[in-house]
Amino acid sequence: MFLTITTTGTPELPATDLGFLLHKHPEKSQEFSTSYGRAHVLYPEADAQRCTAALLLEVDAVALVRRGKGKGRGGAPDAALAQYVNDRPYAASSLLAVALSAVFSSAMRGVCNARPERAAQPLPLRIEVPALPARGGGDLVRKLFAPLGWTVTAEPVALDAEFPEWGDSRYVSLVLESETLTLAEALRHLYVLLPVLDDAKHYWVAPDEVDKLLRAGEGWLPAHPEQKLITSRYLSRRWSLTRDAMERLELVRLAEADDSEVEEIDNAVEPETEAEEKPTPLAVQRRDAIVEALKASGAARVLDLGCGQGQLVQELLKDTRFTEVVGTDVSMRALTIAGRRLKLDRMGERQAARVQLFQSSLAYTDNRLKEYDAAVLSEVIEHLDLPRLPALEYAVFGAARPRTVLVTTPNVEYNVRWETLPAGHVRHGDHRFEWTRAEFGEWAGKVAQRHGYDVEFVPVGPDDPEVGPPTQMAVFRMTTVKEAKAA
Repeated sequence: MFLTITTTGTPELPATDLGFLLHKHPEKSQEFSTSYGRAHVLYPEADAQRCTAALLLEVDAVALVRRGKGKGRGGAPDAALAQYVNDRPYAASSLLAVALSAVFSSAMRGVCNARPERAAQPLPLRIEVPALPARGGGDLVRKLFAPLGWTVTAEPVALDAEFPEWGDSRYVSLVLESETLTLAEALRHLYVLLPVLDDAKHYWVAPDEVDKLLRAGEGWLPAHPEQKLITSRYLSRRWSLTRDAMERLELVRLAEADDSEVEEIDNAVEPETEAEEKPTPLAVQRRDAIVEALKASGAARVLDLGCGQGQLVQELLKDTRFTEVVGTDVSMRALTIAGRRLKLDRMGERQAARVQLFQSSLAYTDNRLKEYDAAVLSEVIEHLDLPRLPALEYAVFGAARPRTVLVTTPNVEYNVRWETLPAGHVRHGDHRFEWTRAEFGEWAGKVAQRHGYDVEFVPVGPDDPEVGPPTQMAVFRMTTVKEAKAA
């Protein structure tokens, strides 16, 4: 993966000032560690008339796969081959954009204490990217770069030069030339538009990507004719993030048109002074109750059975007393989302060693679930048909047999307190049943008796004196081996 930046100069303003602006000495070859390989900065030519800086990114393709460990992006079976057969080591993409930001961070901000006047001045620039994936072809490349002041040459790369009848690939050889842009502006254009043209990112796009986009797009993105496409692709078409970014960009555009500050435009709502404290969501109260119960049990190795999108797994990983956290779910899509939430592809080795996600059905025994300290079934049992509960019971309490089992489920009696829930309706369309406190107590008591556990019940959420709490939790604790056999 390769990119060059070339400028020309005069004896009074030598081209080698590029080294000062990039904070990289022309007489040295420098190496930097990035998340997915090694970045090298070198100068193929450097004199007063012409200076070229090259960024070479050596992507460790094997580490790229191993770092994800089959989780997160690319963890689904249909993406397994794409982990090994792809263009990541060769074609400019979000990997190169991240390397640009890491290696030339000061230059992207326009900071140069040694040559501050040069950093603020336009330079004669020529940028070459030999292999650039361009979903949309050369026409889209020109639509993105030309409005920013670049002269664009985007030559399509043939699929195979020996077989021209096969046509062109989705790659272009890109040359950008300009004499009206500063180096910082040029780098910010590349940082945003390289992943936009690739139309993919190698990492999970979190809400903070909106801030990164607005910082890099300051001064040019609000007025760009392809603003919507750039924003959508940069944020991996995540609708909520794209909408947030578009709204903020519109405020910037209005502020610039009115020659005022964004804060002056965005003043429709007065700042809150002593706003009422928002109630803690029930889902958060439930997670907090589960975590406290796990701490009290002394568990270190925990199963989250039916982990869904990984919220509880994420919470448990914050506490180092939980040395191993395993999330299972029957839904591969839920596990993929959980992997993205946990940012498994960017997680450090020590943290990654503490967590596993894998597919498993609670209707069947699974030897991988044995010998754990605790298991959690949070809002799981009500999603099963009643005739299938005995299979779940045996798989968890009879086969896996963790020392502690936590089961939470809605208390149907509390439903009358939900103003928006019509009478007779369950809380979620996929709930097969919802139990009263007595029904849950009867089921839990029989399960405990059959498998050698004690059980106690803990209210989760406000405990209404008439209808009880919104969520009921059963805490099963295995009795001694002798007692279990006697039971």
